Amino acid sequence: MTETAMYRLNPDISLANVRICSRCIYDERVPSITFDSEGVCNYCRQVESLSAQYATGKLNGKNRLKKIIDEIRFEGRKKRYDCVIGVSGGTDSSYLIHWAVEQGLRPLAVHYDNTWNTAIATQNIRKVLFSTGVDLYTHVVNNKEIDDIFRSFFFAGVAEIEASTDLGYAYTLRRVAAKYGISAILEGHSFIEEGITPLGRNYFDGKYIQSIHRLFGEQQLRTYPLMTFSRFLKSAIIDKPKFIRPLWYLNYSKEEAQLLLNQRYGWQYYGGHHLENRMTAFYHSIYMPEKFGGDLRNNTLAARVRNGSMDRATAWAEYNSPPIVERQLLDYFLKRLNISPSEYSLVMSEPPRDWSEFPTYKRRFERFRLLFKLLAKADLVPMSFYLKYCFPSK
Repeated sequence: MTETAMYRLNPDISLANVRICSRCIYDERVPSITFDSEGVCNYCRQVESLSAQYATGKLNGKNRLKKIIDEIRFEGRKKRYDCVIGVSGGTDSSYLIHWAVEQGLRPLAVHYDNTWNTAIATQNIRKVLFSTGVDLYTHVVNNKEIDDIFRSFFFAGVAEIEASTDLGYAYTLRRVAAKYGISAILEGHSFIEEGITPLGRNYFDGKYIQSIHRLFGEQQLRTYPLMTFSRFLKSAIIDKPKFIRPLWYLNYSKEEAQLLLNQRYGWQYYGGHHLENRMTAFYHSIYMPEKFGGDLRNNTLAARVRNGSMDRATAWAEYNSPPIVERQLLDYFLKRLNISPSEYSLVMSEPPRDWSEFPTYKRRFERFRLLFKLLAKADLVPMSFYLKYCFPSK
């Protein structure tokens, strides 16, 4: 089976006709998947390992997190802000702002604006920050630049049309932390609720973005925060902001977080995971399913089966239901990126291309694996980066 079918499971295929993890709903087409003698996939075992490592939801984990919070407070005691938190208007980042303030931290909220935000996301950010009194730093990328990058990735025929957002967001957090002398960056990721996304068609680094844009782009990149390899190392080794993921230590529930945010701040749900941004919505609900046969809802659904918040049959059924598609989303995408219907049809019908066909830093990450392992253990790079990017992909 090819990787182009890596996630999307045919609803006509029963659980008996495809090898699937005995614990979650990842199947044999997920990249680099293996099954042990009990039929449990390596991604479930990875979550088990992380849960043990971070003592997730246990007293030891809570105590370790309390110690981290105390260290953040101490290191930032003479500064206006003691931590940075990226905000998107989504569940996890909104909850993290609430949680940080409850812990007595003084966060600076940072928003990377690729100019494709939904109105709901923008209002969610405003509501939560206004009520908590948290200041906001926003980096807005020139819309012509970011659209040129998105357009380049579309015409390249690769899956990672959102790569620039992920990388730009990460580097913006690092730059803001360095600017204000802040030693801690808090991230709102939960492997309990989302797992660790398999490295299939979701790769991104600065060289990859440069190589695609040089081939297909037209605009000069003046406002886009490109994180090159040297900038990455400088931030991790010289500036040294620590990347802390508090939700890795907590027994976090996304549904409970949404209920709290709605009741406390009037926060509104935006209809689906990662649908708070219109480009992200296009990527998840149209581009990946229709061109690559991929459906990234699998990550969250599999995680929910693992943590017991959803039974396997329900998750399978939801996974094989059509994704939520915003009305006129495709028309908005075509008009904004100046792509004609005929150009769109041609690109969508061409064979998909893979990130490995273009220059990237992937092999360099692998060569520096020991360094990144040490940096990950010191929280100077995210542990998920080390797990996904520093080993050869199969």
